[in-house]
Amino acid sequence: MLNGIRRISALAVAATVVLSACSSSGSTQSAAPSSATVNCVAGSITTAGSTALQPLIDAAAKQYVAACTGATINVQGGGSGTGLSQIAQGTVQIGASDVLANSKLATPDADKLVDHIVAKQGWIMVTNKDVTGVTNLTTAQATDIWTGKVTNWKGVGGPDLAIVLILRPASSGTRATFKKLVLDGANEATGNTLTEDSNGAVTTAIGTTDGSTSVIGFAYYQDPANAGKLNGLQLDGIDATTANMSNGTYKLSADGHLYTLGQPSGLTAAFLDYMMSPAIQNTLIPAKGYGPVVH
Repeated sequence: MLNGIRRISALAVAATVVLSACSSSGSTQSAAPSSATVNCVAGSITTAGSTALQPLIDAAAKQYVAACTGATINVQGGGSGTGLSQIAQGTVQIGASDVLANSKLATPDADKLVDHIVAKQGWIMVTNKDVTGVTNLTTAQATDIWTGKVTNWKGVGGPDLAIVLILRPASSGTRATFKKLVLDGANEATGNTLTEDSNGAVTTAIGTTDGSTSVIGFAYYQDPANAGKLNGLQLDGIDATTANMSNGTYKLSADGHLYTLGQPSGLTAAFLDYMMSPAIQNTLIPAKGYGPVVH
């Protein structure tokens, strides 16, 4: 039985991508802009938080430091709640979050933070490949599954196979967004479940756990390394695409926030400006499966 098992990957929790101008990233992203087109500021900063936003921040940081000698950007995950707590405490320079700060922090701490919305992001419901015959879930069906009313895939037109929910910790912005937009605030079932600590860990678990389902960011689903490993589902008959996210027909989406403790300066300000530049908004963001916030 998988009853209530919490399977946390310590490596995923501790994973930190350290980027500096002298490092070799091995990135497959397009060539970084030259330093002449970027406001280069020397120094070292750390971002932490949302794993849904992490692929975008990581790729943008790689491009920035490739163009700017003397800049180092440490990109960490940990979940939205962790990122918000760390930025409120001043232990990192940028806290990445899928949700508003006041949904995770007490008012005095949240009020100290400055919100920088840098992208639109979407999530897709996914299943293990053995869940055949299910290509769409209505909001009502998804709620029945996640609250334990339906515990076998045959209840929604799939095979006679027990449903295994892959949950995220309470600090997760992905979990909070899904609960708000799809489950209408209802609590998830506590029976046949696993808990994973990041979008990446969830993606791996779905691919290896029979009958499993969860929610992951578009960036993880469209990653070539995950091609063919998962089934992606429509929500209420709407395809999970950036186009549908941008036009408002696909509802499982939210702003991507980068929070600072007060107004940013130095390398922090320069990197946030870079996140809003055409190189990121017009090129990198759509390439990674996000939506721009400036046109």
